[in-house]
Amino acid sequence: MVSQQERVVVLRELLPVGMELLEEQFEVETLGLDASREQMLAAASGSDAMVTDLTFAVDGELLDAAGPQLRVVANFGVGYDNVDLGACAERGVIVTNTPDALTNATAELAVALAMAAARDLPAAEKDLREGRWQGWDPKRWRGFELSGATIGVVGAGRIGGRFMELVAGFGGERLYTSRQPKPDLESRLGAERVEIDELLTRSDLVSLHLPGSPETTHLIDERAIGLMKPTAVLVNTGRGTLVDSAALVRALEEDRIGAAGLDVFEGEPAIHPGLLTAPRVALAPHIGSATYRSRDEMSRIVAANVIAVLRGEEPPNPVG
Repeated sequence: MVSQQERVVVLRELLPVGMELLEEQFEVETLGLDASREQMLAAASGSDAMVTDLTFAVDGELLDAAGPQLRVVANFGVGYDNVDLGACAERGVIVTNTPDALTNATAELAVALAMAAARDLPAAEKDLREGRWQGWDPKRWRGFELSGATIGVVGAGRIGGRFMELVAGFGGERLYTSRQPKPDLESRLGAERVEIDELLTRSDLVSLHLPGSPETTHLIDERAIGLMKPTAVLVNTGRGTLVDSAALVRALEEDRIGAAGLDVFEGEPAIHPGLLTAPRVALAPHIGSATYRSRDEMSRIVAANVIAVLRGEEPPNPVG
C-alpha cells in the first residue's frame, strides 16, 4: 500500500476530477494559477511527485529544489517541451503527459479557427458589435471558401490526423508532412505525404500540429510564408514558437497571406501587438483542450500517472 506521507505538489492547478483521486491517497498541496517561481521552488521541497504544466520550466533547479526523493513529474498536457527530459533522466525522475484526451478538442478548435479566419468572422463580428453594420453590402467581409481547397497538415500525429479527418468533408486534396508515412491516412483519406516546401506551395490551408523544439522554432518564417499562396490560410494550434510572429504580421499587413487562425503564441501569455491589429486574424487564448470532457480527462490521467509511479508501477503515459 502507498504511504499516506507521500507528498504531491500541484505547482499551479488541477481540476477536481484529478485532485480527488490524489487526495484519497496522498498529502496534496496546490499553489494556484498565480504561483511565482520562488513559491514553486519552496513548495517543491520534499515532494514525491510534481504536477506541472506548459506555463513554466521544469528544469534542474526545480528538480533539485524538490530533492532526491522526487519520483515523477506529471505534466498536464500532451506537450512537454517545458520539461528538461535530460535533467529528469539524470535524477531518475519519470516524466508523464496526457495524450489522446485532447485530440478531438484541439483538432476541432483548429477547424473552427480555420473557418473563422477564412471568413474573417472576428472583423465582421467587431463591426456588428460596434454599430458599423448598415445592412447588406456585397463588397464587405468577403472571405475564402474551404470547399475544394488543398489542405496541408504539418505534423500528422494524433491531432493532425484527426484534423485531417474532420476537414475531409471539404473535398479537395489533402497533403501532410510527417517523420514516418501514415498509410492509414493515405488509404482512408487519400492523403499525400510531401516535403514541407511543397506542402506550403500547394496548400490553400496550412494547419500546424507540431511540438515546440529547437528544430521547429520559426518553422514558418519569412521564407516559408513566401512559398505560400497570397490567399492561403495559416492555422496554428501546436506551439507558438512554430511561427515567426513578426513575419506573419508583416505578411498580413502587406496582403502576402490570406488569413491566420492562432491559438498559441510566442512567449505567451504575451502576444505580439501586431497580431491584435493585423487584418484577417482569428485569435484564441490557448484553449485547444478547453472542453469539459477533455480537461476533466486530462486531470484524471495526470492523477493516474502519479498514482502508478508512486505505487511502483509503470505509468499509463511515460515520455522521454
